[in-house]
Amino acid sequence: MELESSAVGAIAEASLDREKLPAALLLCGVLEAAGALWLLVYRGPGGVFLHGGKVAFCSYYAILVVLVLFGCAEAWAGLWVDQQPCGRRAVGRTVLWCSILPLVLVAGLGGFASAIPK
Repeated sequence: MELESSAVGAIAEASLDREKLPAALLLCGVLEAAGALWLLVYRGPGGVFLHGGKVAFCSYYAILVVLVLFGCAEAWAGLWVDQQPCGRRAVGRTVLWCSILPLVLVAGLGGFASAIPK
């Protein structure tokens, strides 16, 4: 829970400060891609995805692949915005706010369970 709250805090601060925007994009992108990749590699589908038929089973993996790609694109956008923070701030804020839904989806599927110390 602490990891997710730090990402949300970074999003809120970055929307007000153009200097923190690239770091927030990079943080959220890496968290999202790592969480979805962890789900792809180490954790199989469960619940509705497992008992909902072949289409639901395949859509689980397709969603995770899209989330990994979106996370990588978001991290790349953070590096791109860092080159020219004043001119590219609007694009960076748009990508950052569009990343909230995928971030919640990865958290809901259990992608941040790997970050919790045992």
